[in-house]
Amino acid sequence: MGVVILLVMAAGVAAMLTRKLPTAFALVVLAVVIALVAGAPLTGKNSVLDTVLQEGASALAATMIAILLGSWLGKLLDETGIAGTLVRKIVEFGGDRPVVVALGVLAVSTLVGTVTGSAPAAMLAGIIGIPAMIAVGIPKVTAAGTILMGIAAGMPFELPVWQFFSTALELPVPTVRGFMIKLFPFALAAAVLFVLVESRRRGVEHAWSAKSLTPKPRSSRRARLGDAPWYALLTPVVPLVLALGLDVAIIPSLLAGVLYCLVTTTRPREMNKRLLRTLYGGFEVAAAPITLFIAIGILLAAVKLPGAIEALEPLVKAVSPQNAVLFVLVFTVLVPLCLYRGPLNVFGLGAGIAGVLIAAGIYPATAVLGLATSYNQVFGVADPTSTQTVWSAQYAGVTPQQVMIRTLPYVWAVALGGFCVTAATYL
Repeated sequence: MGVVILLVMAAGVAAMLTRKLPTAFALVVLAVVIALVAGAPLTGKNSVLDTVLQEGASALAATMIAILLGSWLGKLLDETGIAGTLVRKIVEFGGDRPVVVALGVLAVSTLVGTVTGSAPAAMLAGIIGIPAMIAVGIPKVTAAGTILMGIAAGMPFELPVWQFFSTALELPVPTVRGFMIKLFPFALAAAVLFVLVESRRRGVEHAWSAKSLTPKPRSSRRARLGDAPWYALLTPVVPLVLALGLDVAIIPSLLAGVLYCLVTTTRPREMNKRLLRTLYGGFEVAAAPITLFIAIGILLAAVKLPGAIEALEPLVKAVSPQNAVLFVLVFTVLVPLCLYRGPLNVFGLGAGIAGVLIAAGIYPATAVLGLATSYNQVFGVADPTSTQTVWSAQYAGVTPQQVMIRTLPYVWAVALGGFCVTAATYL
């Protein structure tokens, strides 16, 4: 039975890779088939309808709310001009010094990455940042990669990501936060090294005349508003200070960020309209990831069924290294399997594999946390199918595959660092 479940998983990966089915739909179909193969009844306890579909769909509800609030805050950063102001100030400070400009845009991308992820984060920092970097001579691939590496450097402090791993792996938020703090130095060092090395390896490349790279002029609304007030620029830091420094829960911290942004940028008579407008915009941005998290919750419920655990435990245990050195070596070699929506992508089948590793007692949940978050650093930057990578590459005028080739060595090193910390701390 375990072999059959693995074959079903392989078929699911093939369906996602070949785009026969969207990832979310493929995961739901996969979950239902796994449950049936594992002998789950249609209704009742540990069943397909009641456990897998009903309970699984809402299992990551807290993560979905955090995603929505992060998207709402991201829309506010855009509409109020906070993100644009941060990038413009950095570009003005950097002048015609390419590396300084790139490092400044990297810093803004990191800050934005703590609030929201995926394509919205790339757009917030990249719409102005990518043309500005290219204008001062940063190569196109490096400009796109700088945005992505910056977002990834901020990812260890992205509150919705904390909530996701906390819920999915059934770990307290402080445990997730503790490992993320350990992962952050690797992500930051790799991001800075990427800018320093890649901005110099090919020299200065000017591309002012590239039509697609010309910065968009300010809208009349933005021109009227001007730059956001200096104290409003602290908005991305507010949720982080509350959650990290004062140990406030994630959802209240994000709500506080929304309110701070609104109060520091909006006249009282305009608050109601802006609140509703940006909230509805946040729903549009959050729709895709929320759909994916519903599917991931369903898949997690399926692989945690007693029949599935009993079938998979001996197979998974036989191929899972227990020695710390082998643990690091094997999972480092397997890094490419989290690309192209592969089986180790935590926002796909990788979530199911993580659930099996924990439910079957192969590794402690904290070790699986280390694996999943380390792989997520790779996926968030180098996967040519991820929305932020596609947007950044296309906006810079290059292909996602070119960005993958340039960034992969750096994020591979981040994953290696994460595996070393995991093996040393939790095995």
